[in-house]
Amino acid sequence: MGDACGTIRTAPRRIRDVERDEILAKLRERIVAFAASHMTGDAAEDLAQEVLILLHEKYSHVEQLEDLVPLSLQIVRFKIISLRRKAQRRGEYNQVSLADIQVPDLEPGPGVMLERKAMLERLERAVAQLGERCRELIRLKLEGASFSEIQKRMGAASINTIYTWDHRCRKHLLELMGGDWEPEK
Repeated sequence: MGDACGTIRTAPRRIRDVERDEILAKLRERIVAFAASHMTGDAAEDLAQEVLILLHEKYSHVEQLEDLVPLSLQIVRFKIISLRRKAQRRGEYNQVSLADIQVPDLEPGPGVMLERKAMLERLERAVAQLGERCRELIRLKLEGASFSEIQKRMGAASINTIYTWDHRCRKHLLELMGGDWEPEK
């Protein structure tokens, strides 16, 4: 109950509980040291906690430090082996960090962009010099129309006529571009 100062008195802890706490503290230090020698620090702490819980739940009848140390170290060994098997199954050992991977820049460089711009300008000038029928045919092809659709839209009698027009337009476009799609260097 309470005394005159209003503090609550608790029953003194049994000597057996104090001894057990000291044993568990020493045991925890040894488990962490052993686990840390085989894995990283945080994982060693987690592993020590798991082992202590297992000792409390399944091996509460073992109370002597001489018996607890070899038992706990054997449990730690089994858990480390289990963690390594799991990591191997998941392929965690041969994973490469994203920071270590060099990802290529898929964007074109300034030189490529300049070449594309020059090619586009040449192409625009050449298309502007084509006749109306060729410009319409190229426009329809760029829109994704098939040759039969182009035949209907342009009112051609035969699809072979469209093939012929297409061949002649591309040939004329190539001539207007200087005989080569690539610019002269």
